[in-house]
Amino acid sequence: MKKQDCYYLGKIVSKFSFKGEILLKLDVDEVNSIDFTSIFIELDNTLVPHIVNKISLHKSSLLRIKFQNIDSEEKANKILKKEAFLPLKDLPKLEGNKFYYHEIIGFKVFDKKTGEIGKVIEINDQTSQTIIIINTGDKKIMIPLVNEFLIDLNKKSKIITFNLPEGLIDL
Repeated sequence: MKKQDCYYLGKIVSKFSFKGEILLKLDVDEVNSIDFTSIFIELDNTLVPHIVNKISLHKSSLLRIKFQNIDSEEKANKILKKEAFLPLKDLPKLEGNKFYYHEIIGFKVFDKKTGEIGKVIEINDQTSQTIIIINTGDKKIMIPLVNEFLIDLNKKSKIITFNLPEGLIDL
């Protein structure tokens, strides 16, 4: 499994028991189902599948997981602070204007007033406000992804239309 075929689920933050159980801090808005049969853990820049024996929600943003081949504290220590991923194909389909960030990479971006701006090349959701980064050909522009600016998102034609404040794309 390649990383580009997966989405980031979260990070293993601690051990839960001496029998190898771990706690995974979720980095997703919501978990529709915690019925995973396996989870990919990044070890030495490779995604390694780990079969899940038991999984449960622990508090609001943690998963308590018992993996098949991790049955001791020593083995659990080897995956501490590692990132976990799930296949993109397992994401539920979203309807209407709802979208996953990875879906809009490559979409053309238009402003209601100025016309075509460029193409989405990256999404930065590590800040307090999610930012889409657009390549105009000459430069890169950053636009906050807020509902007040977003007019339309057409998945079929791969076009996003904004009504941006004057001067924003000139920054």
